[in-house]
Amino acid sequence: MSAGGLDWPGLMRAGIVGLGLKPPEFWALSPAELALMLGQGSGPPALTRARLEALSAAWPDREIRKGQE
Repeated sequence: MSAGGLDWPGLMRAGIVGLGLKPPEFWALSPAELALMLGQGSGPPALTRARLEALSAAWPDREIRKGQE
């Protein structure tokens, strides 16, 4: 997506040329459906160091002592 909105020429190339959709099939899709077909948003975000640190801060390890399980 550009600052001015969606990159329609690029999306049309990806959908019609890249995925082989017919124009009516392309225009029947929502942007979210097209993104999914193009492989975007089809899984959890990448586990970068920053993401790992954020998860570690949110869910810190704690020691479990015998008898406290």
